[in-house]
Amino acid sequence: MAIQWFPGHMHLTQKAIAERINNIDVVIELLDARLPGSSANPLLAKLTQGKPALKVLNKQDLADPLRTPQWLAHYSALPGTQAIALDASVATPAKAVIAACHALAPLRRGMVKPMRVLICGIPNVGKSTLINTLTGKRAAKTGDEAGVTKQEQRIALAPDFYLYDTPGVLWPRIIVTKSGYNLAASGAVGRNAFDEQEVALELLDYLRQHYPALLQARFKIEDASALTDEQLLETIGRQRGALQGGQKVNLQKAAEIAIYDFRSAVMGRITLETPDEFAQWLATGQTLDAQRQLKKDAIELDRKIRFKQVPRPDLRH
Repeated sequence: MAIQWFPGHMHLTQKAIAERINNIDVVIELLDARLPGSSANPLLAKLTQGKPALKVLNKQDLADPLRTPQWLAHYSALPGTQAIALDASVATPAKAVIAACHALAPLRRGMVKPMRVLICGIPNVGKSTLINTLTGKRAAKTGDEAGVTKQEQRIALAPDFYLYDTPGVLWPRIIVTKSGYNLAASGAVGRNAFDEQEVALELLDYLRQHYPALLQARFKIEDASALTDEQLLETIGRQRGALQGGQKVNLQKAAEIAIYDFRSAVMGRITLETPDEFAQWLATGQTLDAQRQLKKDAIELDRKIRFKQVPRPDLRH
């Protein structure tokens, strides 16, 4: 099942960014360090094209420390882009955001030319926490659910440094299937938009292949890589007492346990994708999306022909 989530306020955010972008000097996109490719918004890339960009890999304290440098190198290699990693709640590293913005737009200083920065990202990625850390006060609402910030806020970090905070925004259609699952596992997607068991099975499939030792240690499993995703989910349920009548595993509760343990990093520090993996998923998604569009165009053309809105093509030539 493809996971999609695009509430009405996200459409308004898209419109607000398009209207604001001409007066912005630097665009900060906050990414989840556990899924840096899946949490990068292709819609924002189009809206902010040509602007200096700072990619902030947030929640690095939850991510695999061996994979974060790969992603920093990947993003820093893009034109007009810098990338840093931090935990948004830690004050000293968060100050590096201001320095990086000045490096990207060195001429924007003083009251005549104040720095104007747009900060954006997917829901629940930690924007509000970062802003509160930068300001040293509760300037933005925070929460552990997707979609807490609902409207744009302007925040003065200094007399000549303005930060525009936008609501977390996904994109109208997620074409990378794996990204949908990773976003759901991370908490970026509203709970009503996905099935926990399906997301947990996808999560466990990846962990079984790439982080079997963490699964084994957390859930006391002898050989996680030898089990199927379904067997893993059932084993987790039994180990954690998620049982119902007749000692049958409550798979819904087991799924919630697996997802929670990933989100809270009690399993360990995990990153659900590498740059190479994401590039492969994206290429596959783009191919399938192009095929879908061709089918859609053919159906629409057939409809127009049947209703005589366009002439039937002459196939004799």
